[in-house]
Amino acid sequence: MEYSRRHVLSGIGGTALAATLAARPARAQGDVFTPEMFGAKGDGVTNDNAAFERLSQAVNAAGGGTIQLRRAVYIVGAQRRGRDANENAFVPHGILAFRRCNRPLQILGSGAVLRAAPGLRYGTFDRNTGAATNNPMPFLDGKQIAIPYWAMIDIAESSGGILIADIELDGNMRALRIGGPYGDTGRQIPGNGILLVNNRGDEIVRNVRSHHQPLDGMMIDGLDSVSAARGVTRRIENFRAEYNGRQGVSLIGGRGYVFANCKFNHTGRGGVASAPGAGVDIEAENGKVNRDYRFENCEFIDNFGCGMVADSGDSEGASFTGCTFVGTSAWSLWPHKPRFRFDKCRIVGSMVRAHGDSDPERATQFHDCTFLDDPAASPTGKVYTGEGGGKPIADLSDSKNVLFNRCIFRLTHQAVLPWSWFALYRDCTMSQRSPAESHPKGKYFGVNRVTGNAEFYGAKVPGTLIHNGKTFTKADFGGTAW
Repeated sequence: MEYSRRHVLSGIGGTALAATLAARPARAQGDVFTPEMFGAKGDGVTNDNAAFERLSQAVNAAGGGTIQLRRAVYIVGAQRRGRDANENAFVPHGILAFRRCNRPLQILGSGAVLRAAPGLRYGTFDRNTGAATNNPMPFLDGKQIAIPYWAMIDIAESSGGILIADIELDGNMRALRIGGPYGDTGRQIPGNGILLVNNRGDEIVRNVRSHHQPLDGMMIDGLDSVSAARGVTRRIENFRAEYNGRQGVSLIGGRGYVFANCKFNHTGRGGVASAPGAGVDIEAENGKVNRDYRFENCEFIDNFGCGMVADSGDSEGASFTGCTFVGTSAWSLWPHKPRFRFDKCRIVGSMVRAHGDSDPERATQFHDCTFLDDPAASPTGKVYTGEGGGKPIADLSDSKNVLFNRCIFRLTHQAVLPWSWFALYRDCTMSQRSPAESHPKGKYFGVNRVTGNAEFYGAKVPGTLIHNGKTFTKADFGGTAW
């Protein structure tokens, strides 16, 4: 990520944090705020951003409150040209932006849509002419970047508890003015649906769709200490992140978040695509850690990059239960961090870089999971099985003690069984139709059944391995790998 948390925290601007005379009548009405109280039309045509800024000022002055929207389309987002070389080329106004609220903060959408105004700039531009620029990459001169908004809903350093419910956040990506790339690759520039930073109270997001955002559907940079997570609810439920530019969700710091019945699909398919391009990216930054996330009955489907990637930063501990991963043009999974667990998941397309460890409890584990390469299981009819196709469904290389427990590998098309040296297989059923030779080496415990062209040199069988009808019990296939 190419912009710091410090920049995120300053994005709202000083005026959005100040109390104004216009805010006082609103507070007198029981701390229930509506955009219409501040002049919003909600007609899907008028740009209501100024009204939302005034609303935010009033809520900040009150230290919290309830924001009640109606079932309407609100056009939001506004930019001004940077005043001098100390500012970005085009600077955003805040939309719903809140800081240090010490009372409960609720955003009740009632089915409302916040839609980004057409014509907002995103990318690099000449501040004088307004024309898009195109610079050799990597490019890190912030004087040329244009930010349409930091986030449609932007909440930081609040302690009173947060609820965001029943709202659609439409980044309107195809109506943006797209400038040149910025960062190491793509456009690493703010433009999020929801941004949650260092909030100390509850954080609940429910029934929200965030789509076609130029950067992320949601970004969480939460407090990560054990004490900060104690007694606090951090739950994201029925959140749909679709067609966003870089990630469905970026997790760059925090502990104990639960994601239930969420969809992190089609990242990079909406007109802007920036790496990593994942459904979910678990990547601790700025000295933060990621710990102990739970994903329950979630989807990670048809993303430009991996369905889920965890590869850099201090991240550890994530469980995925009843989830579906479908890689159509990239890996379905890249779980290269300790203590990741997958239970009863459906994994379509090849995975790579599972975390190996001399301590089996820290290595990646799969329990009761099903691995497929069937195009019928993909919404696009395409399944990624490595560059050129026909590669292992799991490329584990020398990852130690990665566990497959009661898993099913049903490979009916191009993919072959896992490439592994030190994996642990217990009571698995594995089959491939491809005539290519596979190499699912490791240790086989319990009873395992393998059908297809598989080579086991170096494998150890403390239990039973039945390969193409031939039974091996307490066998040693030679080699010195173990």
